[in-house]
Amino acid sequence: MAEKPTPRFALWPLLVVMAVLLLVQYYVAGQRLNTLSYSEFRRLVEIKGVDNLEISTDTISGQLLPAGVEFLAKSRNEPDLPERLKKQFDKEPTFSTVRLEDPDLVKTLDQQGIKYRGVQEKTWLTSLMSWVLPTLFLVAIWVYFFRKIGAGGAGGLMTVGKSKAKVYVQDETKETFKDVAGVEEAEEELKEIIEFLQNPAKFQVLGGKLPKGVLLVGPPGTGKTLLARAVAGEAGVPFLSLTGSDFVEMFVGVGAARVRDLFAQAQEKAPCIIFIDELDAVGKARGLSPLGGPEERENTLNQLLSEMDGFDTRKGVIIMAATNRPEILDPALIRPGRFDRHILVDRPSLKGREDILTIHTRKIKLSPQVTLKTLAARTPGMVGSDLANIVNEAALLAARKNKSQVEMDDFEEAIDRVVAGLEKRNRLMNPREKEIVAYHETGHALVAEALPTTDKVHRVSIIPRGIGSLGYTMQLPTEDRYLMTKSELEDRMAVLMGGRVAEELHFQEISTGAQNDLYRATDIARSMVREYGMSEQLGPMTFERERRPLFLETMLPPGAKDYSEATAQEIDREVNTLVAKAHRRAREVLEQQLPVLEKAAKILLEKEVLEGDELRQILNAAAKPETV
Repeated sequence: MAEKPTPRFALWPLLVVMAVLLLVQYYVAGQRLNTLSYSEFRRLVEIKGVDNLEISTDTISGQLLPAGVEFLAKSRNEPDLPERLKKQFDKEPTFSTVRLEDPDLVKTLDQQGIKYRGVQEKTWLTSLMSWVLPTLFLVAIWVYFFRKIGAGGAGGLMTVGKSKAKVYVQDETKETFKDVAGVEEAEEELKEIIEFLQNPAKFQVLGGKLPKGVLLVGPPGTGKTLLARAVAGEAGVPFLSLTGSDFVEMFVGVGAARVRDLFAQAQEKAPCIIFIDELDAVGKARGLSPLGGPEERENTLNQLLSEMDGFDTRKGVIIMAATNRPEILDPALIRPGRFDRHILVDRPSLKGREDILTIHTRKIKLSPQVTLKTLAARTPGMVGSDLANIVNEAALLAARKNKSQVEMDDFEEAIDRVVAGLEKRNRLMNPREKEIVAYHETGHALVAEALPTTDKVHRVSIIPRGIGSLGYTMQLPTEDRYLMTKSELEDRMAVLMGGRVAEELHFQEISTGAQNDLYRATDIARSMVREYGMSEQLGPMTFERERRPLFLETMLPPGAKDYSEATAQEIDREVNTLVAKAHRRAREVLEQQLPVLEKAAKILLEKEVLEGDELRQILNAAAKPETV
């Protein structure tokens, strides 16, 4: 577990206290005595309108009798005064007045039979109530705020320079290499780090120096953070974890201060591991900002570079970081002597996916028919987070159906939900649109089955899924692939054009359903010409200047062209030629299999889902010669 959360400063308790004090003051002020002029007091004494007087050095107070109240109402011309005083006081109304030098006062009181007594002025108590207590109250408020914004208050203004790293001690870091799968090569590289943290003398005797920094590079979801935590768990050392954005603050100099504090904490807890996730948030190459002058982020990066040069690895402090955008990191950060060991945490292989599924299904009640190897083959290109999501979705689907075990059908449906989106059976299509979608998807499937280098069809469906998908054709590769040949790219474009061609052949017109297919086919053709040098006219040249993220599927904004307008026109012609060729190949395939297209599309209309084996049975039946 992480450290206890830092208590936040709340202003509302102070506001409540001040409001209560104001209410008390108002209430007490409301109960104060009615202030009379001395002339009114003397007149009330003469008519015996007061009684029970308390005479002090400076004031005279007492009770107003009914006769006195009536007198005041008439003299002040306030007819409602008796009623107001009756509502204000539970007992007889009271009053006070300032005492003047009046030698005849006591004699007059005796003549009227008014009770009176002297009161000694408590000057020390009055002074305490008037200025000592308010002063103490203000001092208490000042101390309260000072602790909140001072160096002694956690989370205060003066603590913005403190590192936000979450510290996990040995007993709190539960992950080990038993919880990690699919990254065997990365594990082997990191075992040396573990051995150094456990037995540093082994390396120091020979004079060897361990790398100061280890950079984990890989696509999102491959388990970089989990791998770093597993290293700490295996080594049994404290683990300081934070993200690159934790260094960023609105105040200038805060990022650099947090870097200094982070390394100071690490030196105190050595041997330990510092892990910075999303390093690109703070380690982006300097000078890329359109704004002039130094930036706060660059100051933070400079401080990080300085600290990495300054600390000694012999104390057992290892810095690990993770990023999925290594191409934008500052060269000074990843040079030897800083993050000098780069470990690729790539997408898992078929065996790796099977091992990952084994880990995530340890606590899942699986049916004996569930084969993890088959599921691994059905999830090419997926990373650990995707597989964990599929296992969780399958368990939820089985629970929704009140099953006692998670079956293979649940995993199949979970994969479809993750890959194609949520099934939307309530989205009703008219018969015409449903027929168009059926022929469109059947066209994809038949072209995929006919061409030599394409992946085999696993399932064809016309059930709407996701946001805008009205159907899909799912293909599964028979093995993991890392390279694509020119013929494979051309076959893939032909498969994408198969849906549009099927609509042309059956309906003699086209629909908007091929928009995404055309986009993907055009993108493949443009990449073949501009990036891969697969154009016969332009030759082995690349025209792709802008740098793309290595592991993210997003595109960076296009940069300036470094080729002529004539070359741009030639590129467009070559792209058009490749797309037209793919369209022509798809048409040739479907024209030869037009009866199969009609038959398979009608079956798909009836069943809504057509498995790959059923499609191949239809193809095999059509290929057999009729016997008399």
